[in-house]
Amino acid sequence: MDDTPFGDRREAGRTLARALAAWRGRGDVTVLGLPRGGVPVAYEVARALGAPLDVMVVRKLGFPGHEEYAMGAIAADGVRVMRPEVADYGVPAAAIDAVVARESAELARREAAYRAGRPPLDLAGRVALLVDDGLATGATMRAAVRSARHRRAARVVVAVPVASREACADLQSEADEVVCAMTPERFRAVGLWYRDFDPTEDDEVNALLAEAAGLGGQPGGQR
Repeated sequence: MDDTPFGDRREAGRTLARALAAWRGRGDVTVLGLPRGGVPVAYEVARALGAPLDVMVVRKLGFPGHEEYAMGAIAADGVRVMRPEVADYGVPAAAIDAVVARESAELARREAAYRAGRPPLDLAGRVALLVDDGLATGATMRAAVRSARHRRAARVVVAVPVASREACADLQSEADEVVCAMTPERFRAVGLWYRDFDPTEDDEVNALLAEAAGLGGQPGGQR
C-alpha cells in the first residue's frame, strides 16, 4: 500500500486547512498562494476558511548549473533575499546578476498572466496567510514574507503541508506564525510526499483565481 501522505496538492490543501481552523470565518484574513504549485493548496485553504484568495508571485534564484538548489529568491515589489552561505560558494556577482535578470523577467510575465488586469488584494492591516506546497530551503517563502510586510500586512502566517525541519525553524524568525502540517525527519524533497506532483500549469492557476474572484473572493461560495 502506498503510504505517501498526500494524493495531490488539492488534498494537501484540505489537510492543511484543518490545521488552520482557528482562522476560519474571520474577516481580516487573505490567503496568498505561491505560484505555481502553492495555488491549488491555497485554493483549498481559502475555500475552507472562507477567505479571499490571491497570488504572491516570487521566484527562486537557483545556483548557476544547479538551478534546483536555491541561493535566494525575489518578489514582485523588489524584495530580494539571498541565503547567507552563498558567499561561501564563490558565485561571481555577474552570474548572480544574470540569474536575477532572468528570474525577474519570468516574475513579471507571471504577474501579468495571473492578474489579468486585476490589482493585488490590499494586505494593509490584514492577516496574510502565505501558502505553498512545501518548503525545502524556505528561500522563496522568506521573500514572500518580506513582501507581505512591505505591503503592510498586520500579521504574516506561513502555512505548508510539508517542510524540512530546518526550513520550518528558520522561518520562525521571519513570520509571526509558521504552520507546517508535516516535518519529516528524512525530508529530502517536497515531491516525495505527494503521489501526484505533476507541475501546476498557468491555466490551472488562472482557473482557480478566476473561480475565487467570481465567487466574490470567497472560494466555495461563501460571500
